[in-house]
Amino acid sequence: MDFKLSEEQQMLQDTAARLVRDTYTFEQRENYRQSPQGYSLAFWQQLGELGLTSVPFDPAYGGFGGNGVDLMLVAQELGRGLCLEPYLQSVILGGGLLSQLGSEAQKSELLPQVAAGTLQLAVALEEAQSHYQLHDVMTRAEAQQGAWRLNGRKAMVVGGHSAGLIMVSARNQGDSRDETGISLFLVDPQSPGVTLREYASLDGRKACDLFLDNVVVSGAALLGAPGQALAALRYQQGRAIAAQCAEAVGSMSATCELTLDYLKTRKQFGQPIGKFQVLQHRMVDMYIELDQATSMVMLAACTADQPDSDERSRTLAAAKFIVCRAARYIADQGLQLHGGIGLTWEYVLSHHAKHLLMVARQFGDDDHHLQAYSELMAVA
Repeated sequence: MDFKLSEEQQMLQDTAARLVRDTYTFEQRENYRQSPQGYSLAFWQQLGELGLTSVPFDPAYGGFGGNGVDLMLVAQELGRGLCLEPYLQSVILGGGLLSQLGSEAQKSELLPQVAAGTLQLAVALEEAQSHYQLHDVMTRAEAQQGAWRLNGRKAMVVGGHSAGLIMVSARNQGDSRDETGISLFLVDPQSPGVTLREYASLDGRKACDLFLDNVVVSGAALLGAPGQALAALRYQQGRAIAAQCAEAVGSMSATCELTLDYLKTRKQFGQPIGKFQVLQHRMVDMYIELDQATSMVMLAACTADQPDSDERSRTLAAAKFIVCRAARYIADQGLQLHGGIGLTWEYVLSHHAKHLLMVARQFGDDDHHLQAYSELMAVA
């Protein structure tokens, strides 16, 4: 099979790589992380100006019309640079949900803004008790005179503190774990009754918990048909998982390169420690894990935009499982081979390790996806 990139894809990858390399040094990242925004507004604007925020959208709405492979190329470079911007949440997951569920009026108004990078979206799907189950929703939506009243709490909304609109899943009928009765709403975080509790996540990105206390939104804020959002939530989370795995591969690749360079320069007993065979073997094991994860990411990228099916779900679950395991292994080995310096906050490797541990738990950990894969195999 030919895995060569097309000329357009190579240009896309080169553009993303050059932007990250020239504007996102580790020192700059630390300044962005400590800022009130938690990321670089200038870099986000550059993503928009270069068309990188428009990659997955239909040209009719100002997009590039790209596919899963195009998103893979961008996500890998953002992961390599440990970029803090909410590209995954706004462009891929949020933009995907808007594209799939939005009416023509909603898409015509909002998608060009998302594609240009002038509107940032956040997605609030998780709750304290849900544990990766998108159908476990206790937040309630009550219809009233052409509007909706929302009450509940959402957890770990990445980028929610700076989003122009937050997509909130809420139940308008049924019990808390029913697979029907779940709707998706666009909520302005400045609306009365909305409270955000902001905090830094493990890898430095900012997130928040979202509290909804009798928040009233208009009927135009509903995306899709009432109570029918779950299938779209699962489908678009699959696309986000494929891109997140690609981002993790970029971070794992940088971790391997940092570790190999350290083994070549750090000396013990008068010679580089990379000359010791046992350390060479461990370095080889890291690259084997990276190659396996890379191959699964390519498969996931080619599968992500396919119609929903058990085969698509199995492939994405397998990719997330393999990448989760590889991410933890490479992070652990990178820290072990560096020794004490690998754990210091001032050294970039520790931040890659934290990011990889975060990736291994977002959108479901390896145990969750192994169980999902097993259940899908049972009905194959």
